[in-house]
Amino acid sequence: MPTPPRSRVPQAVLFACGQNSVRSPMAESLLRQIAPRTMYVRSAGVNKQELDPFAVAAMAELGQDISRHKPVTIDELDDYEGLNFDLIITLSPEAHHKALELTRSYAIDVEYWPTADPTGLEGSRAQRLDAYRAVRDSLQRQIRKRFGRQGLGNE
Repeated sequence: MPTPPRSRVPQAVLFACGQNSVRSPMAESLLRQIAPRTMYVRSAGVNKQELDPFAVAAMAELGQDISRHKPVTIDELDDYEGLNFDLIITLSPEAHHKALELTRSYAIDVEYWPTADPTGLEGSRAQRLDAYRAVRDSLQRQIRKRFGRQGLGNE
């Protein structure tokens, strides 16, 4: 009997969102922090936009430096290295549709984790940063739940 997708430990994970400037780079960094060195983790977007400085600031609060992240699209990633992933975790509807379209003929699991986009929020710098922290913390909880150390085993 095949193992259900959620119980398998993937060897390669792709986080995908709309722009690869906030949510997916955060998730990539968060998983890399707890994943064994043998797990390949990347992020990409349906489109790409400059890395968001609020995302960099929110991650720096956890001691994680994502300032060197270079946004890339899913299509560029596919062209450069192929979609050699066991699992694609999509964080936006646009990315989810793109992943399902691309994986029709591949044996790649796709999970959808709807995640708010904090980029459109108006307000003070502190209010905006709080929104990015909320996204970061939500992703961290989901990653720990899905990939908690007890489930990784080969670290």
